[in-house]
Amino acid sequence: MRALRATNLVLRFFLELAALAAFGYWGATVHGASVMRVALAIALPVFVAIIWGIFISPKATIPTGIYGRAGLGLIVFAVAALALMSREQSALATALAVLAITNAVLMLA
Repeated sequence: MRALRATNLVLRFFLELAALAAFGYWGATVHGASVMRVALAIALPVFVAIIWGIFISPKATIPTGIYGRAGLGLIVFAVAALALMSREQSALATALAVLAITNAVLMLA
């Protein structure tokens, strides 16, 4: 059981990185001026990382409990998958969504 928990924590870490990359990719490919795209590509992942640190991380400033971490994390991953889907990256979006759901279920098990 300990190995499964460790594996799930590693999966969650890589999901977090994938979500940050998805938000950065979305920001970099939005229609608009180059300055706006660069700003969004930087600001969105930073904003999500701050929100993650405040509410979702195991050492969150405002702890939300196991259900809050699982639920809020799932919301972040779902929005990241939608961002990828909006950029026609459906295979990546589907993989992110499936792995995020698996991760949330394992967190609660």
